[in-house]
Amino acid sequence: QVQLVVSGGGLVQPGGSLRLSCAASGSIFAIYTMDWYRQPPANERVLVATLTSGGSTYYADSVKGRFTISRDSAKNTHYLQMNSLKPEDTAVYYCRVIAGITSNYRRDYWGKGTLVTVSL
Repeated sequence: QVQLVVSGGGLVQPGGSLRLSCAASGSIFAIYTMDWYRQPPANERVLVATLTSGGSTYYADSVKGRFTISRDSAKNTHYLQMNSLKPEDTAVYYCRVIAGITSNYRRDYWGKGTLVTVSL
């Protein structure tokens, strides 16, 4: 089983920065895909960024040039560096991984959300 612990959310001013962390633990054979999603108030959850173990990345158009997804393989942790934050970035942020507990089986795992509020 894999557990994800999210940290780094909070209140930040427009133009400021935050870094979210998603630490995976448990019986992990490998992590193949790392994602960040967000759900703004009164809106649906959407994909923000993806990083594969092969190094491929995807960013939603709304965050390109401002957000960066990265990983620390030794810590089984991935990050979302958020710069030039806007009020529209206010949301509950969720991390997800696709991980295998053996070499033969993999599935996705979700962490609890962390609230990011961009406001004066």
